[in-house]
Amino acid sequence: MTLTHRFVALALCCLLPGCAALSALDDAADPLDVYELRTPAVQTATRRGNTELVIEEPNASGALAVERIMIQPDPLQAQYLPGARWADTAPVMLQTLLVRSLTETGALGSVGRRPVGTLADYAVLSELTDFQAEVTNGSDGATVVVRLSFRIVRERDARVIATRTFSQSEGAADTDTGTIVAAFDRATSRLIAEAVPWILSAL
Repeated sequence: MTLTHRFVALALCCLLPGCAALSALDDAADPLDVYELRTPAVQTATRRGNTELVIEEPNASGALAVERIMIQPDPLQAQYLPGARWADTAPVMLQTLLVRSLTETGALGSVGRRPVGTLADYAVLSELTDFQAEVTNGSDGATVVVRLSFRIVRERDARVIATRTFSQSEGAADTDTGTIVAAFDRATSRLIAEAVPWILSAL
């Protein structure tokens, strides 16, 4: 091999990793289908008051605090559905649903992500411990699990006045993205529909 040929071969070898990196960047730039969960309409018998309530963003692990849709082939492994994502991170999305549902009840003076003034009357703190589709062994389907633990805190003295964990699961006939997202929507709607009356009664 002549010196010129060796130089060309070396140059091509140096370019190969760059080409691979550019290919990876192209794959990462592919648009993902965006999915959003519906806000459930919650009927309550609570009369309208002047209470100001703040809904804090739920705490969550790094695997859950993302915009990707998690699916678990086994309990020790977390993957994400290809080509799809949520409209926001899972904690922010649930915070939005809680704010909207509580606002639509008309039972409170104000509901938001932060107080109108310096201090709200109460705050809802929560932790999202499950928000994934779990593949069912020996089946083509999966089970969506949503679990959210709540603490209601009276802001003037930081006293915890109520705690409770809500959990819902919903079966999906297969692991197609549309089927999985619909199962998430049903499970989350039921959880919100249970949590909202409980929050109002605790206040």
